[in-house]
Amino acid sequence: MAELLTNLDKRTKYCGLFTSEDIGKRACVMGWVQRQRDLGKLIFIDLRDRTGIVQLAFDSDTDKEIFDKAFGIRAEYVLCAKGVVRARGEGAVNKDRATGEVEIFVDELKILSAAQTPPFEIVENSNVKPELRLKYRYLDLRRPDMMSNILNRSKITKIVRDYFAEQGFIEIETPNLIKPTPEGARDYLVPSRVHPGKFYALPQSPQLYKQLLMLSGFDRYMQIARCFRDEDLRADRQPEFTQIDLEMSFVTQDDVIEVTEGFLKRIFKDFLGRKLETPLMRMTYAEAMERFGSDKPDLRFGFELKNLSSLLAKTEFRVFKGAIDAGGSVRGINIKGGGAAFSRKEVDSLGEFAKTYRAKGLAWAKNTKGEISSSYAKFLTEEENKAIYEAMGFEENDLILIVADKDHVVFDALGALRCECAKRLGLCDPMNFKLLWVTEFPLFEYDEEEGRYYAMHHPFTSPMDEDLEYMDTDPLKVRSKAYDIVINGTEAGGGSIRIHSPEIQQKLFDVLGLTKEETQEKFGFLLEAFKYGTPPHGGLAFGLDRLVTLLLGLDDIRNVIAFPKVQNATELMTNCPSFTDEKSLDELSIAVTRKEEE
Repeated sequence: MAELLTNLDKRTKYCGLFTSEDIGKRACVMGWVQRQRDLGKLIFIDLRDRTGIVQLAFDSDTDKEIFDKAFGIRAEYVLCAKGVVRARGEGAVNKDRATGEVEIFVDELKILSAAQTPPFEIVENSNVKPELRLKYRYLDLRRPDMMSNILNRSKITKIVRDYFAEQGFIEIETPNLIKPTPEGARDYLVPSRVHPGKFYALPQSPQLYKQLLMLSGFDRYMQIARCFRDEDLRADRQPEFTQIDLEMSFVTQDDVIEVTEGFLKRIFKDFLGRKLETPLMRMTYAEAMERFGSDKPDLRFGFELKNLSSLLAKTEFRVFKGAIDAGGSVRGINIKGGGAAFSRKEVDSLGEFAKTYRAKGLAWAKNTKGEISSSYAKFLTEEENKAIYEAMGFEENDLILIVADKDHVVFDALGALRCECAKRLGLCDPMNFKLLWVTEFPLFEYDEEEGRYYAMHHPFTSPMDEDLEYMDTDPLKVRSKAYDIVINGTEAGGGSIRIHSPEIQQKLFDVLGLTKEETQEKFGFLLEAFKYGTPPHGGLAFGLDRLVTLLLGLDDIRNVIAFPKVQNATELMTNCPSFTDEKSLDELSIAVTRKEEE
């Protein structure tokens, strides 16, 4: 039966904080049992809390009732123990534990809660299946590495608040029930009971509200904001996530970048104990795509893209010729050392990998100890092969990978291949931080299936002044005042200078194909606000979950979120989402057609 705490049961110290300076002092500790060791006349219990483990000791001098109680204790029992801190016996010091020099000789013991045998052992770096860990997430979070991740997230969040408060930012909460938005990812919709047939949306970001706060005169806004997007999941994405959200008035792009780099310097210094050199490298979107095939290039390794199209302008090899004649390109990367490191079977697997990025195939040339083998060389002239080798810097033990297709397919496939090869070669040390800004993104992208333009970031991003002339004639030429901060090949955050001119904002809506009626219905309040004095403004948002994941050198944001969702956006612990009762649906004026489960 569980015993109760009294007013006399006051914890004097966390388990992991005891040192030799506490020897001789009386202590009261509380926590979970890591393990119990019965050595006959001796019993030791490792007691764990969020700070670590302290050893409880029971021996022949222990009261028999307490000794018998200790004998029956098992892993994950919750205890309150009182006793005197003493030095461990000679040869019993645990040098691998912060509290390894001491133990608590227990003279009072309460079992606050018994526990069944857990479905997996509560230990660090568990190999338990992720699905089981997430089903019993409350147990998973007890594990020291998971506990550390969540505590570190809290430390990072405090640094965020401290830094931006020092920089004059005002923390303001924006609504979580908002008007549905027509751009970006799908909204999560919330039905209104008092307005039958109408819906709120959960915010994909506080974008419009933070812009309106600039119109309100708050000048510098910050929020640790919860955001929601109904989109497919991957390792760095969740349906609900947290942003470090910023907005500033009377600023240019350089001003926003300067404040952001100051924050990154602070976080690297205070959390990692490292000095971050600023200003960070800047690279335009166009250069990033040409060199790395990605708008979030990983600079921890080379393998840059080379455009071979001009060298093959007269080639008769139909794979390369077809791509060039169709307005595409032939590009390649040289995996230095890849010729020796990758077997033919592994090269074939890279070809299958490239196909997942819509490449029709992968051409390759492999130099192994001076012997060259190739999938395409016999189809080219000697001069063409030589030109490729020289352009690619092809040397002994190298591996050339070539994709020929439309530019966007070539960029996607080679951009992913260079990262996959680096991963297989062990070149992606997560604690080797390479940061850069990617700037001058296209303002629009064109969807051929729908036959319309979309905003690459969002429809409130300002076009670059010198490109305004193309808004009517060639929208795809228009660059934006947008900027992303990239860390080790991951977009950690992004932002832009916003449109503050009603005329330019309306022009952008026109390019997106929104009618005057649609514009008024969806954004009329914003255009109305613009009539009353709008300061130039811009901002940025970091993904807090992504940032913490990167700083900790992890590869999945689920490891820094207390209760994450899985790939299909369900939560295994509570079995969410779930059906609701008919009465609740009737109150919301909703009828649901349920698919019968097979």
